[in-house]
Amino acid sequence: MQTNHLFVYGSLLSGFQLSSYEYIRRYFHLIGEATVEGTMYDLGTHPVVVNTNTGRSIKGELYEIQNTAEFSFALAQLDDYEGLHPEDGQEVFYCREITDVFIGDKVVNAWIYWYARDVSDRSIVESGDMREYAKGNR
Repeated sequence: MQTNHLFVYGSLLSGFQLSSYEYIRRYFHLIGEATVEGTMYDLGTHPVVVNTNTGRSIKGELYEIQNTAEFSFALAQLDDYEGLHPEDGQEVFYCREITDVFIGDKVVNAWIYWYARDVSDRSIVESGDMREYAKGNR
């Protein structure tokens, strides 16, 4: 399965305007607010999301590549940012997968970066919303 869409939920959200958002702004255009099924956990310094079937959802944004010829390059940049291909001795914290994204009454397949480590001792961010999480942790 292949897709030219990307779902983001954390530091890559448009509202934060972090330097990491430049990866998104340069290569993708915003389709709109969207959700995915999963659970957001609090790591203490930032939240992460895990692919779960708990009935919870994660709020974020759905993007589409502007130029399909640049999609592989753009994803490689994001993979680097998310640490998917670490140097020897470094740990991998995320995996990239295609998931169902809900936007309005549509379902779109999109890439997402899931947290790939144990979260059993972490608290759940009930809102599933990074923006709400950030307001409470300032």
